[in-house]
Amino acid sequence: MQCADAEQDIESHVESHGLSAFGDLAYPADFQHFRYVNPDAPKGGTFSQIGPNQQYNQNFLTFDSLNSYILKGDAAQGMELTFATLMVRSGDEPDAMYGLAAQKVVRSADGLTYRFLIRPNARFHDGSPLTARDVAFSLTILKAKGHPLIAQSLRDMASAVANEDASVTVTFAPKRARDVPLFVAGLPIFSRAYYASKKFDESTLDAPLGSGAYKVGRFDPGRYIEYERVKDWWGADLPVARGQNNFDSIRFEYYRDREVGFEAFTAGDYLFREEFTSRTWKTRYTFPALRDGRVKRDTIPDDTPSGAQGWFINTRRKKFADARLREAFNNAFDFEWTNKTIMYGCYERTVSVFQNSEMMAVGKPGAAELALLEPFRGRVADSVFGNAYVPPVTDGTGDDRPMLRHAVALLEEAGCMIRNGKRLLPDGEPVTIEFLLDEPEFEPHHMAFIKNLAILGIDATIRLVDPVQYRARLDDFDFDMTVDRFGFSATPGDSLRSFFSSRAAALKGSNNIAGIADPVVDSLIETVIAADTRPALVTACRALDRVIRAGHYWVPQWYKPSHWIAYWDAFGRPPAQPRYFRGIPDTWWSDAVKAAKMQKAK
Repeated sequence: MQCADAEQDIESHVESHGLSAFGDLAYPADFQHFRYVNPDAPKGGTFSQIGPNQQYNQNFLTFDSLNSYILKGDAAQGMELTFATLMVRSGDEPDAMYGLAAQKVVRSADGLTYRFLIRPNARFHDGSPLTARDVAFSLTILKAKGHPLIAQSLRDMASAVANEDASVTVTFAPKRARDVPLFVAGLPIFSRAYYASKKFDESTLDAPLGSGAYKVGRFDPGRYIEYERVKDWWGADLPVARGQNNFDSIRFEYYRDREVGFEAFTAGDYLFREEFTSRTWKTRYTFPALRDGRVKRDTIPDDTPSGAQGWFINTRRKKFADARLREAFNNAFDFEWTNKTIMYGCYERTVSVFQNSEMMAVGKPGAAELALLEPFRGRVADSVFGNAYVPPVTDGTGDDRPMLRHAVALLEEAGCMIRNGKRLLPDGEPVTIEFLLDEPEFEPHHMAFIKNLAILGIDATIRLVDPVQYRARLDDFDFDMTVDRFGFSATPGDSLRSFFSSRAAALKGSNNIAGIADPVVDSLIETVIAADTRPALVTACRALDRVIRAGHYWVPQWYKPSHWIAYWDAFGRPPAQPRYFRGIPDTWWSDAVKAAKMQKAK
């Protein structure tokens, strides 16, 4: 569609202060702030943590780059704090977004053309204006040279054209994914002038010119990075920012050893910690600062879809082609024993890629699901039309023989026989597994699994590599099995392609770790994307879930619908927590009285 055509189509327009997949917005155009913030929260102080999340090429354990939107390098966590976006998400709605750099959006009736009106006061950190030309440049270069996950998600974006400085028109391809406009609205805005003399797609430790609430401060690659609040930030008083971005400094710490990281927290070297190790949570929070109240801990609910965590099987490798072999691996993992013995009974079993959500398939498919699945009968496993696959429940002894006998039956059905104590593939090659890991703390969870695989005649070993090599091997799909965890929003759409589509299976750096390349999965993903109501979305996701689970592409591990948090008592926090994310540090603030008391006690 040409720009002139786009402008003509938008005459039949819908103007709004926000966006959502199905057009439902909880906040009116004149809202003053989000419900879950303290709009009068004071500014100041420091927040420090080991970062709990990563995006694109960011690494949990180290960094050697400040460019976090390309494939090259291992980028520092938190770089997204330095960039403004057109819109930002609301934390108490499934997918709604409201204006930041864009004061409003005008969209065509057919949903293929969006014109974002840019706030005239938006600025980069050097004082230069942020204009529609910068937005168009950013979207265009991210599609051409950005991280493969970004480029893939932008494939339905046909063009981004600046209408001088005041607005940018974004056009989308027919049948575009439902959430692509939301994805576009949440991408970083780069300075076109800055990149006129610099390569966008190079790994660098030069801090890029940003426009967000924070800018890069001090850092030591692989050890820490600090972000300094921009005191005169142009967006500070907007409704989407009020009561947020309260700390003068946000610092991310890096420790390659979890034990060292925990000891550093007990000494007050950083102030906030989300705990991910059940043994530590149950047995180690007895140090003096916690006993005397200087450190607090809490469990806060997590109502977001927990998604999938497990050992993902690289089906690109011929030896893992048979689904019966992959199902046998499920029977070799004793979750009940592992949970009880290693993880203090803290977890529940993951069974679905949409765990902890209404999109998870349960029992037999209903009429609406069957209507979507029937066209694929004969092209999917018969089990898709029965009860959704659930991993076997063991007796918890660590020696469940019936479970292992079922695994043997599956292996023999797949033509994998025992010869001289070794399990062989039908072509005579041994069945072997190398588990790829980058953290030694996770080795105990593998050992009981490896023991049971050995009983089945399968040689399994652990290969522990450094974080940089681990990332490179994942990007190149150079592994047998590895642990991964991913989740989706409450309104999944185009992101499903990057995790499950045939195209993503061949894309370097893809999230499709298992290499799923199934035309039925591809078709159901498009059905999810095309759903025009939330009930239709839920039904399509359940059908997709059934097919993926029947493919046995992974050995599901565990989840818990909550966050374990601990923090030095130096903070204030709102009484309400946003439903769809932690809100930490976004909505917290430094309490000057508590912080002074804590420092004196230390």
